[in-house]
Amino acid sequence: MMANSPADILGELEDAVAACPLDRCDRILQGILQLLTGSSDRSQELLANMVDGVLLRLADRVETTALIQLGAALAELQMAPLETLRRLASHDDTRVACPVLVKSQALSTSDLEAIAISSSERQQLAIATRAFIEPPLTETLIRHGGRTVHLALIGNSGARFSDAAYVALVERCASDDELTKALALRPATPDPVLRKLLSASPPAPIRAEPTTPSVPPPQPAPQIVPKLPGPAAYAGARPEIVALNRIGKLNDSTVNRFAIRGETANLFTALSVLSGAPIEIVEHVMTEDDCEGLVMACRASRLNWQTTLAILSNRSGKRLSFTERERAQHVFETLLLSTSQWTVRWGEIAANAKESFRGHRGAKVGVSR
Repeated sequence: MMANSPADILGELEDAVAACPLDRCDRILQGILQLLTGSSDRSQELLANMVDGVLLRLADRVETTALIQLGAALAELQMAPLETLRRLASHDDTRVACPVLVKSQALSTSDLEAIAISSSERQQLAIATRAFIEPPLTETLIRHGGRTVHLALIGNSGARFSDAAYVALVERCASDDELTKALALRPATPDPVLRKLLSASPPAPIRAEPTTPSVPPPQPAPQIVPKLPGPAAYAGARPEIVALNRIGKLNDSTVNRFAIRGETANLFTALSVLSGAPIEIVEHVMTEDDCEGLVMACRASRLNWQTTLAILSNRSGKRLSFTERERAQHVFETLLLSTSQWTVRWGEIAANAKESFRGHRGAKVGVSR
């Protein structure tokens, strides 16, 4: 009597599984999982290839809860039954698919790309949080994913971005401030991309012309332009500020006192010395309407949030609203995540400000580090 071949035996086993009671299917599934998880790498690879067809049959017969357990177990294996794994990763129920998409190392980049193109945002988001993502997969997720997926990719240090991926993201950043900030603060973002992001300015809103005569709008209140200290004031303040810095006394308490008392020359000089930026740059961020540059200057100076808030709240001619305060604190806390990127951005602000001040002031007062 001739023995059946392994293929014949597996075929018979698959047929038997297709007809067996559901409770027995669960027991068979658990037994196969125990074999796979308890075997060595080599035997695990052989077993995975052998039982793939059986697992596919079982996946059609068992409940969703069993599929969730199956997916979580297979996602941990280096050598897993590929066809079963692909089916689980493409499952409509994200409780089944997402653990596989996040963890499985057996799925190839091409497998993941195919799923990213055809799957839901939840599944795309799961892929975007993988420990390592190859550039082609990153590009696919950017092309086919939404804003949540883009933010997840930017926040994932294991995602690799190609030039094409950066180009696609920069295009989407044009109309999304949060996306712009996230990409600017990502440690791996190249300098050319940062310059492109930070030099872009949003278009002015289009206002509709009135179609009927109306009462002329009230004239805006004249803007209060704060008086800036002159070169003599800075020259007088600098020796004391430098001396305080040398002995470690140019700290939050001292700078906070400068802000509250309105000692402008001391405050500006202190920020210049602590951040390493020229005085004219400090003047620029202290007087511009948007407070974000000043928050960055304070963070670059290693000041805490309480001191930063004191500086923001005591600027001459600038009143800080509750919304602006919340936004400023959010920027400050976000910058804590990456010291390198706010340094680069601070340099970009400096470059722009120097250009604007060349025609505004005759003499520049530089402060060395």
